[in-house]
Amino acid sequence: MNIIISGKNIDLTEGLKASVEGKMAGLEKYFTPDTEANVTLSVEKERQKIEITIPIKGNIIRSEQVSDDMYVSIDLAVEVIEKQLKKHRQKLISKKQNAGSFKKEFLEESVGSEDEIQITRVKKFDMTPMYPEDAALQMELLGHNFFVFINAEDDAVNVVYKRKGNTYGLIEPEY
Repeated sequence: MNIIISGKNIDLTEGLKASVEGKMAGLEKYFTPDTEANVTLSVEKERQKIEITIPIKGNIIRSEQVSDDMYVSIDLAVEVIEKQLKKHRQKLISKKQNAGSFKKEFLEESVGSEDEIQITRVKKFDMTPMYPEDAALQMELLGHNFFVFINAEDDAVNVVYKRKGNTYGLIEPEY
């Protein structure tokens, strides 16, 4: 596994690099040697933040963790990546998808039922066309973190979502 470590507003000490490489070494059992992992460490207003991004064919495995201690953030981020990998493995096995970035041993491990994604509730609702600002308002009224709607401007299905810092995002389809 090729680990690329970068920093923003932080001095990348040998101790930090060693900690990241040590924790990421635990993930090497899942990936082929040519898999690339991008790790970005940053400090923003006394918050110690780590972002780990591992692009694999058709997907991205990503974790972003923030705490008061960078070493705690590193531990949390690697833990999240491992959980995501176990869920993703089940998807690869069940859908027989291309698993070129993963080691054969990882894919052949027995999978427990707790790793499976289970849909426990289905909601149906009428989707009337509306503008993104109206969808954001509707989302706030419902108390949700996202809202699916038909955009009145182009009749496409869009998603408005709440971002950190009380801002909103819009997901539009790309044609």
